[in-house]
Amino acid sequence: MKIRWRLRMAAAQREVWTGTPLQRLVAERAGLQMSSASVSALFTKEPSQVKMSTLIALCTALECTPNDLFEVDTPRRASCRPTATSC
Repeated sequence: MKIRWRLRMAAAQREVWTGTPLQRLVAERAGLQMSSASVSALFTKEPSQVKMSTLIALCTALECTPNDLFEVDTPRRASCRPTATSC
């Protein structure tokens, strides 16, 4: 399974092009003060983990859902045989 971080795309779809306006939106709409470095890292890199409070703040600020911020690719499984136990 591959999970892609799509914050930049979700922000761009809402005409937020850089970290500075995103930082302002998170503070205004969600009440979370984030450092410029934290916002920049989230905006430019794929994080290894995201706090739930940060995820909620980003969704609130961008008026989106977590589904807008993550793209999940699941590998296709081969057809299961009736006797297979791993299906």
